[in-house]
Amino acid sequence: MTRPRKSQSKLRKLAIAARRAMDDDARDYASSIICQRVIRSHEFISCKTLVCYLPVRNEVDPTAIIERAWRAKKRVFAPVTTTHGAMVFRQITPDTVLRRNNMGLWEPETGAFVAAKHCDLVITPVVAFDDRGHRIGMGSGYFDRCFSFLKHRRRWRRPKLIGLAFDCQNVEKITPNPWDIPVYQVFTEIR
Repeated sequence: MTRPRKSQSKLRKLAIAARRAMDDDARDYASSIICQRVIRSHEFISCKTLVCYLPVRNEVDPTAIIERAWRAKKRVFAPVTTTHGAMVFRQITPDTVLRRNNMGLWEPETGAFVAAKHCDLVITPVVAFDDRGHRIGMGSGYFDRCFSFLKHRRRWRRPKLIGLAFDCQNVEKITPNPWDIPVYQVFTEIR
């Protein structure tokens, strides 16, 4: 007898609950391990242009990745959502002024823009993920629309899409929607 598949909405709720259940100290410690794994990765070392989300709620905190990228003289960009349902990327520096958008996400107020196709590495938060590179985000579709040009690629070139998540957010199987864009790899405190 086969088990019924869980919907993405149900998996999203379960993964968010698992992430929220983590103790603050455990979450901070796991975030530091995840950041070190990314910083030591070939994908990070070889990139010149990095896109990285700015953390909210109880997501993996990628601040150490951003700071290391600045020290390595990489160009760092953060996502900005537009009123038309698109996501663009604006450069951030240690002096960049941030503001919260209407969804409560931090965004840079100023800075040069870069096209998604011209990024080397994109680090994205993940709500739930499976071992085949499928991810579930918050459900707004910004990520999938922005990187839809990768849907029919024959191999990974650029940008490399890297997800950050706590291992408790790993689920057995995600059945992707036709428009879902998988990630190249998900880094956790375990893997």
